[in-house]
Amino acid sequence: MPVFLVYFALLAVAFFFLIVRPQRRQLAARRALIQAVEVGDEIITAGGIYAVVCSIDEETLRVEIAPGIEMTLAREAVARRREEPDDTIDLGGDASDTTDPTDATSED
Repeated sequence: MPVFLVYFALLAVAFFFLIVRPQRRQLAARRALIQAVEVGDEIITAGGIYAVVCSIDEETLRVEIAPGIEMTLAREAVARRREEPDDTIDLGGDASDTTDPTDATSED
């Protein structure tokens, strides 16, 4: 009978470290994101709408989704902040190279 309790305790500990703890960490990160949203932030909603935060209330956000078009969202509808694209990415091409690769002639 004590072996059964040891296995049960190991299973409970494993469940806690593999399921409960990561979920708590994810929930804490989500709460921190929702609390950190400020006026002027570019966000993406849970529905995939890109918006800019215009005003913040206790439970809602007023966002602009297009010039002159605003809507009210629940704060929990924020999925993430929109990241600025990194302008330092080199795609391997030279901007001064204007040759068209389709103009290549082949000698047959």
